[in-house]
Amino acid sequence: MILDQLILPWLLAWLMAGLGAYLVAVLDRLMASGSAQVGSVWLAPLASAAWLMTQQATTTEAPDAPAWRLAPALYLALAAIGLALVPWSPTLVGVDLSTSLVLWGSLEALATVVIFLHGWSANSHLALIGAYRYVALGLSYLLISMFVLIGVALPAESLRLTEVVAAQASLWHVVSQPLGLPLFLVVGLGLTFWGPLNLADSADLSGGTAVERSGPPRLVWALARAAMLVAFSAIAATAFLGGWMGPWLPGPAWLLIKSLAVLVVLLWLGRRLPRLAPERCLTLMWVVLLPLSFVDLIWAGAVALWMA
Repeated sequence: MILDQLILPWLLAWLMAGLGAYLVAVLDRLMASGSAQVGSVWLAPLASAAWLMTQQATTTEAPDAPAWRLAPALYLALAAIGLALVPWSPTLVGVDLSTSLVLWGSLEALATVVIFLHGWSANSHLALIGAYRYVALGLSYLLISMFVLIGVALPAESLRLTEVVAAQASLWHVVSQPLGLPLFLVVGLGLTFWGPLNLADSADLSGGTAVERSGPPRLVWALARAAMLVAFSAIAATAFLGGWMGPWLPGPAWLLIKSLAVLVVLLWLGRRLPRLAPERCLTLMWVVLLPLSFVDLIWAGAVALWMA
């Protein structure tokens, strides 16, 4: 009983974080190169990780050493907690809270704090600029996510993720709330500062918050970013694609398939969309996408009332 209901979901969460991060690296390289050769794509992430493990971890003059060391591990821990919230089946869930959607929202807010801490604690001007860039945009991501997630909670009349999945038995939220998933994907790109929304660790800042990172800490930071992308994909599959629901296959298999589909879309968008300038990104979030999230919430409420 304890193994099935507690230990197994947490093991699945950590396994999905580790293997998912490797899969993110493979898929991202595959989309960048277009080559599926074993040596060039499938083994390259392992070779890069092994090389980073052998490198010396550099430091800056007078950093906040405890915070600088903790930030990558904290970001990875937030991703693992997010995966623990994901229900694999009606009974297989690591943390089945009555307010699991609220906890996920708090993880998004804490991620903003951790990313800022990563840049600020290095005592480096480029890292600090990257941190302030992310904070400047972070509030808009959080507000969009909040309204979209309230929208998926309305039909379930619950903030529990298992109830959100159960409410999609007749119709997935990706159909009943057509604006919800696209807006939530934007949140995912922003939360992991991936692709067009990578303003925290961007090339114009020589790596931003990670500019002074090398060796194992840089590996952990990259692993944490990829694991957060995996966690976000699983949450999106749960909230909008019916989670474990599907014919023939067992529930966990359906969740993996749907999470992989969302992950592929995020990585594809990250490679295909151009990176926005910070000021244009702010305008897009506050002037266009945030009002659309209001519309999505109103639509979700109207649909919930009509189907009640």
